[in-house]
Amino acid sequence: MDRNTALAEFLRSRRARITPRQAGLPDDGGSRRVPGLRREEIAQLAGVSVDYYVRLERGRRLNVSETVLDALSRALRLDPVERTHLFQLAKPAASRPRRAATRPQPVRPGLRDLLRILDHTPALVLGRRLDVLASNRMARALLTDFDALPHRERNLVRFMFRDETARSLYAHWDTHARDIVASLRRDAGRHPHDPLLAELVGELSVQDEDFRRWWAGQDVHRHTHGSKHFHHPIVGPLTLNYESLTLPADPDQRLSVYTAEAGTGSEEALALLDAWTRRPEPAQPEPSR
Repeated sequence: MDRNTALAEFLRSRRARITPRQAGLPDDGGSRRVPGLRREEIAQLAGVSVDYYVRLERGRRLNVSETVLDALSRALRLDPVERTHLFQLAKPAASRPRRAATRPQPVRPGLRDLLRILDHTPALVLGRRLDVLASNRMARALLTDFDALPHRERNLVRFMFRDETARSLYAHWDTHARDIVASLRRDAGRHPHDPLLAELVGELSVQDEDFRRWWAGQDVHRHTHGSKHFHHPIVGPLTLNYESLTLPADPDQRLSVYTAEAGTGSEEALALLDAWTRRPEPAQPEPSR
């Protein structure tokens, strides 16, 4: 998808979610034929001509100034992540690095050592497209053994939508799956020329109705911390907090670490999972002669 079409779709989706009351405009008694504000109302709020805004929503090739983008961000009530996404979509294509989207994503040895040191808690390194670049023993025990998968399948989005165990693992699967789609949408804004991302979106749009619907919703988020509830097949229910830290040396990589609150049943469950992963492998019977 070219940037003008992507920008047009994002603008339409954000306009559709704003009510006249939220925008401080008079309500006309529910006589609107479409949800949200009219295009002329957004143009008025942003201080641009109606014709100019209509051309933006129709995907016309325009170089939008930062002043106009700021005004549109305010009119559309965008949060900081959405505002950044808008600016990325509106950047001239020539200013975007094309090679960055397809270059290899090596994980530094020191970062792998850090995963090893964080041995008692799940931790993993995510890259572009939410590829799982590295994971420690506990992350593989909590989620799935990414190391055992083909490289193409080592991806958190594919795991969420293609692996049936994910739907039973996450207590609120739909919430977390929708959040992951919004994170992938943010990646698409940062790397619009990534062919592997386009392939991933196309594949899941065809194969999964939920993904297709949420992707069309145009939501974009950056999740840096929070909590997730799991129904683990070995240790049962547990709630883990997570912190996702962008790495200064490579802004396309982030370290995600899961922890349990001290003194809770989740801490006990995580310790049990730790012990379970350390159990000795059963001895294999010798072949009969």
